[in-house]
Amino acid sequence: MGINYKKLWILLIEKEISPARLRKDLNIATGTMTKLRKNEEVALSVLLRICEYLNCDIGDICQVLRLNNE
Repeated sequence: MGINYKKLWILLIEKEISPARLRKDLNIATGTMTKLRKNEEVALSVLLRICEYLNCDIGDICQVLRLNNE
């Protein structure tokens, strides 16, 4: 299984929030932002902080992907 954060980037565009502003406002490490951009796993606590900041549910910022062999 994998994860995709495409919904996060779309939501940021809709709310006119830049990724840099998100990172600064939530004090997210640059390495964590890189993981988000590369659709890699990040800590649930980070995702929950993002949800609180954007006033949304976790399903609004990420999607679980099933790999073909699973």
